[in-house]
Amino acid sequence: MDKPAPVLPEVRQVKPGDTLMLCRCGRSPQLPDCDSSCSDALALTPEREQLLLLCRCGQSHCLPYCDGSHNQPVSGFRARWQRFWRGL
Repeated sequence: MDKPAPVLPEVRQVKPGDTLMLCRCGRSPQLPDCDSSCSDALALTPEREQLLLLCRCGQSHCLPYCDGSHNQPVSGFRARWQRFWRGL
C-alpha cells in the first residue's frame, strides 16, 4: 500500500509592493493563502525581496510559516540529514 504524498511547505518569493493575505488559523482550504474576510488573516506587505517558507499542512505552531511540524520527530543529526536529502 502506498503512503500518501506528504504536504510539503511552499517556498514563495515575495517582492516589495506585494500584498499577501496569509492564513494563521490553519482552516483555509488554500493554505498558505487566506480569504480577506477571515479575522485571523495576516496581511503582509514585504519591504524587501525575500523567500518565505510557508505552511501548507496547517500543523505549524507559527502559522503562516512552516516550522517542520509535518515531519515525524527523529533523533540525531544523521537522521535529520537523511530525511532532508530523501525529501521525507
